[in-house]
Amino acid sequence: MSLDLSLFERFAKTYSAGQMIICEYEPGDTFYLIQSGQVKIVKIFGHIEKTIDILKPGEFFGEMALLENAPRSASIIALEDCKLLEFNRSNFEVLMTGNPQMALKLLSLFAKRIHDQKRRLAILTLSDDYARVADVFVMLSEQSEMEDPDVDTGKRIFNHSVADIAHWAGMSPDRCREILNHFQEQRRVSVFQERIEVTNIHDLARFVSSRRKVQESQDPTVS
Repeated sequence: MSLDLSLFERFAKTYSAGQMIICEYEPGDTFYLIQSGQVKIVKIFGHIEKTIDILKPGEFFGEMALLENAPRSASIIALEDCKLLEFNRSNFEVLMTGNPQMALKLLSLFAKRIHDQKRRLAILTLSDDYARVADVFVMLSEQSEMEDPDVDTGKRIFNHSVADIAHWAGMSPDRCREILNHFQEQRRVSVFQERIEVTNIHDLARFVSSRRKVQESQDPTVS
């Protein structure tokens, strides 16, 4: 869903590669739309820093502080020189009232982003590396629409590389490849250069569910 942002150039700000744009836990009342460049979303789990996602032009971040007046839930760092549109509560209200069609598009994007971020965080809360990789495929399957669920065999084809899966699973590509090779030996997946075929996504979903239940039984604070 694309947005015409040409009317809002007066809200543009630039950031240099490596510059911190948002810091986790700090208060904030602005959100940002990316016009050019890329940023990464970083979150601290215990003493480990993990990259949750990489955002590209046309995407946005920081909306929860604006909608809920809550502290920042993650840090945002510029991966390269970026040009962003910065909206605070005041000029966002002007945007909402002055352009209702754009406001509806933004609200729809906000809802999807909130769901996607919670889903990706759920993957990273898994302590088992094998379960994290499997849950990435479950997440990707959830995001795609089945043409005919009544004849679903469970087979899925994902046009993603090992590096892509490693990114979402929060681990190195080498570790991810090691796990995928193990799954391949079990005939759960077939790995190609730019695609990965899952034999039965429902099998992986059951595997993730069982590992999550074991983790929760060992640590009741995990949800």
